[in-house]
Amino acid sequence: MLGYIVFPQWLTPNIAPGIPIRWYGIMYLLAFATTYVLFRREAARSELHATQESIDGFFFWSIIGVLVGGRLSYVLFFDTTTDYLSQPWLVISPVRDGQFTGIQGMNFHGGFVGAAIAVVLYTRAKKLNLLDWGDTLAVCVPLGYTFGRIGNFINEELQGRVTAVPWGVVFPRARYFPRSFAWVQSIEQQSRLDVDPMAQMVSLPRHASQLYEAFLEGIVLWLILWFVFRIERPFRGASIALYTVGYGCARFIAEFFKETSDASLLAAEGNAPDGLLVPTTPVIDSAQWLSLALVLIGLGLFIAFRVAHRAPATVETYTE
Repeated sequence: MLGYIVFPQWLTPNIAPGIPIRWYGIMYLLAFATTYVLFRREAARSELHATQESIDGFFFWSIIGVLVGGRLSYVLFFDTTTDYLSQPWLVISPVRDGQFTGIQGMNFHGGFVGAAIAVVLYTRAKKLNLLDWGDTLAVCVPLGYTFGRIGNFINEELQGRVTAVPWGVVFPRARYFPRSFAWVQSIEQQSRLDVDPMAQMVSLPRHASQLYEAFLEGIVLWLILWFVFRIERPFRGASIALYTVGYGCARFIAEFFKETSDASLLAAEGNAPDGLLVPTTPVIDSAQWLSLALVLIGLGLFIAFRVAHRAPATVETYTE
């Protein structure tokens, strides 16, 4: 019995050969559609008194905020090439080197900020209650977000750290490692990897961190918000704050299983850095610091909204 899972060969980024449509784009459409359907249902249940026009406008500008914020954040802070400096049109171009590649590279934290700005501006322009609309959106977003992470898995991007657990996945496009390294031999033996004895390089099983995130940041967080806090919202803004805290916590946990940039520091003598293997002691990376910041922001919002919307104390009067 193998101690790993082989990535399905039939699962490719393109839906079909010769068709310039990628699964990642389809997943984004499913994410937006799922969130939209849930939002309409919750808006009707909660008596948001939203018109179809206002809902459509709200979603249009929210999506624009997600796409612009997520894309710009990736280009400015996470891209390691200089392509966008010499060819700035690549920021929005789905074609690269004459081939359709889609627009690749998005960042959640930038998308979060972009969506927040868009929501604030739209609700103010239309004189809508920001907290009511924000709460309604917050309980719907996580389930839609699940599809984005599935798209990451199909693209074989944001791969997890090397592991010997039975559910580790061998990605065909993952980085290969020299079999002469002692730690590589150890992982190969533990996972009973089926490798050509004459091969000099090997692709090792990795955590499917994309699916971990889809489960934690998507399904689990949605179940909590939708079936617990949606029904009995304690006060206006509570769902916004709880979503921020919940996402930060889920992302913080998932990052322990995701390969970090430290993996590029692979030592010549074959020592695997913490960025490549799941560390035995916690190592906090930049994404986790950002996640902790989200948790603190969410807690701050929770306290602020609770204080601002606390029911005024009643004053009893007596007459003689």
